[in-house]
Amino acid sequence: MLKRTFLAALMGTALTATFATTTMAQTEKLRVGVEGNYPPFSMIAPDGKLQGFDIDIANAICAEMKVECTFVQQEFDGIIPALNARKFDLIVASMTITEARKKSVDFSDPYYDVPSRFVAKQGAFADHSPAALKGKKIVVLRNSPRATYLAENYKESEVVLAGKETEVYMELAVGRADVAFGSSVVSGEAFLKKPEGKGYAQLGPAIRIGAGSGVGIAVRKDDTALVNRINAALKAIKANGTYKKLADKYFDFDISGS
Repeated sequence: MLKRTFLAALMGTALTATFATTTMAQTEKLRVGVEGNYPPFSMIAPDGKLQGFDIDIANAICAEMKVECTFVQQEFDGIIPALNARKFDLIVASMTITEARKKSVDFSDPYYDVPSRFVAKQGAFADHSPAALKGKKIVVLRNSPRATYLAENYKESEVVLAGKETEVYMELAVGRADVAFGSSVVSGEAFLKKPEGKGYAQLGPAIRIGAGSGVGIAVRKDDTALVNRINAALKAIKANGTYKKLADKYFDFDISGS
């Protein structure tokens, strides 16, 4: 009887260990490509950790999908090639949905949408029309929809290309450009509210490039299953209040674009 009880206990322990091992083995892991240099969406905290709206949204979506996510920091210029090289599985890096990018990746539904703004010295220009900025240097993030917009609409201005969104305003502040063109949120939060932004202001009304496209989460082409899971998770965090709670940490307006 004692031997039988011992064997039963041993089998129970083995089954429990097997179940635990199987459960751990089944925990899905995804790698998320992020930038880390686009405040307040993605930035490096003083302790070296990634933070910002993009990071919070990625964490919330991963939690909703019940997957374990790790972040991989990547320069924005190479972020799509890195995704397609399987360095990570999805991109949460404030990437505007464009027809050109759709040729290389698939996108989720938009998770936010903000307009673009010109920034210049206060009173330097009456407006931001192509005529008003003729012959002027306009700095913009390279390989971005805004850079394309300038190339198509400001042919008589000199376009200066910067490697990072924050560098757009650094170039303006040190005098290497007359006007900056970038995100309305980033220009306000990362430049105009800082000491180096003193004396500068947003110029003219906001501009929406490809209105309605918004910013999405990118995955490799034809990964429809992952896109559907991300869209379901995004819908869920909007419905349960998580999205608004996260957005309210950074913005005093509706960033959802809805």
